[in-house]
Amino acid sequence: MAKWGQGDPRWIVEERADGTNVNNWHWTERDATNWSKGKLRELLVGVMVENEVGSCEISDLKQVEGEASCSSRKGKLIFFYEWNIKLSWKGIVKESGAKHRGSVEIPHLSEENEVDDTEVNVSKKKGDGDSLKDLMKTAGVVKVREALEDYLKALKTEFTTGMILPTKAAPAQELTAKRKLSEHSFQLQDSVSPMALGAVGVKIPTVTIHMREMFDTAVEELYSIFTTKELVQKFSKSSAVIEAEKGGKFQMFDGNVTGEYLELLSNKRIVMKWRCKSWPEEHYATVALNFVPVVGQTELQLNCKGVPVCKEESMRQCWEKQHFEEIKRFTVAFGNPAQLN
Repeated sequence: MAKWGQGDPRWIVEERADGTNVNNWHWTERDATNWSKGKLRELLVGVMVENEVGSCEISDLKQVEGEASCSSRKGKLIFFYEWNIKLSWKGIVKESGAKHRGSVEIPHLSEENEVDDTEVNVSKKKGDGDSLKDLMKTAGVVKVREALEDYLKALKTEFTTGMILPTKAAPAQELTAKRKLSEHSFQLQDSVSPMALGAVGVKIPTVTIHMREMFDTAVEELYSIFTTKELVQKFSKSSAVIEAEKGGKFQMFDGNVTGEYLELLSNKRIVMKWRCKSWPEEHYATVALNFVPVVGQTELQLNCKGVPVCKEESMRQCWEKQHFEEIKRFTVAFGNPAQLN
């Protein structure tokens, strides 16, 4: 078994101190769901249309369900988005001053269809005001689709900033790049390269890891293995510090893994602030462990959010080899681990 932090050099592309994805080789994924919800609200709410009959405005984003993400692999960006959006609109008839309200629904905005082909349904509450409904079904729908186009443009430009990084250039390419920078009057010192600039203040691209593993042991026993110092030291074969309480610190594998317990729900759930010594300074992931009882077994569900992209494979290996496999060997060798502490 390889020692902690070691791996097959054939798989190493290159790593930087800030954990960025040099040469864009690794699969990188960013969750754009929360960002998208904010951007859709920003672009859609307040959209207005007007004619000689009256005026209408999108007044509220009632519902936005779905998800969005952006992935990169070998320098290419891949987008996924799927949304069900419901909006409220309000309008006023100029001549009478009558006010009316209605809804706009976009049942399926996704990468499968062009925005112009995306269904946009307009409805109005009962009563008069069909002229306003007609205004929304014509000019209003056009404006809504324009806002959706703006969202997709922002997703593919604004949100993806930093995902495709500069690759290593040949000497001639580097010289050409420097000349171009000079021509455009960028005041960069010769000692500062684009890579160095990226290492200062650049948000670290991260991925989320989901893993499941079955253990032939009771929930109580498996939970105790993660929260009892003696048991952690036995399965990890190394010294450990375990303060199993909210806000308590932990240290494993002779200090190569450190963190803090954020949540402990006895025999059900553990949430930790978690980092490896080789990660960028002060960068932590959030590891959630859910213990699910199954007949005669326990399913461990791992959700790890915020792993630097260049550390994804080593993180998976850490859990598969240093945790899951060693815990299984330990439980087989000692029977009921809970009785050993």
